Amino acid sequence: MDSKLVKQYGSEILSYRLRTVRQKKRMQYEDFDKQLSQTGKEERRLIRQNRTLGWEPLTPPVQKGWKRFFVLRDDVAYGKHAAFFENILRKINTYDWSYRKDFMIRKGRYGKNKFGVKPQSLLRPHENHFLRLGFTDDEKQFFYEELVHYGKNHFAKRYIFSEPWRFVLRVRPNIIDKVKKRDIEIERRLKEIDNYLDGNHYRGRMNRLLYGTDWNSRLKEERLWEKSVLKNKPLPRILDECAQDLL
Repeated sequence: MDSKLVKQYGSEILSYRLRTVRQKKRMQYEDFDKQLSQTGKEERRLIRQNRTLGWEPLTPPVQKGWKRFFVLRDDVAYGKHAAFFENILRKINTYDWSYRKDFMIRKGRYGKNKFGVKPQSLLRPHENHFLRLGFTDDEKQFFYEELVHYGKNHFAKRYIFSEPWRFVLRVRPNIIDKVKKRDIEIERRLKEIDNYLDGNHYRGRMNRLLYGTDWNSRLKEERLWEKSVLKNKPLPRILDECAQDLL
């Protein structure tokens, strides 16, 4: 409270709880942050609703390109361990799409156009993902660990299937027989929120209010499942661990 008002009107003016200019300014910022937080929560709620709308059949079905995935090799599929390797393949299988049946892609940026088959490999999960896949003890014996280098002093542990020859690639038409349901009102409101946040550059402030940090800074943080196993370890300790693994 301004001391001049107290001198002019006496101490009774304090009972009216008049706010100073600084308090009024702070209340404006707090009210704006509350509205921004409510807008962010509304956006998340609408996104969840839009994802759970379900699917509807597409008549007639259409083909859009080709898809490629791994299947059991013929001799493995007719063997006595077919169900065992089929269960492993179900967890580490990968799918790829191309508009060409031969999956040829252009290689090289300069000179003549060189084409080659697009590479595709089995899933190589990181440590946390590998545990979530729920492999049994017998299935884990077919995987080995490998440290993959992702940059300066950054390694990640990956689990690689030791017998990839048991699987072969298979190409099939990519048939689309269902489409996602759409809600025009939800899409319209999401577009309005997106234009408001991005057009006024409020998304960074909203993320700091809801998540405690900016979204861009969250992407720069080191992910726990790709944390380097050599970080904060002295060289003698690393050499001792390597020597124990070789014994």
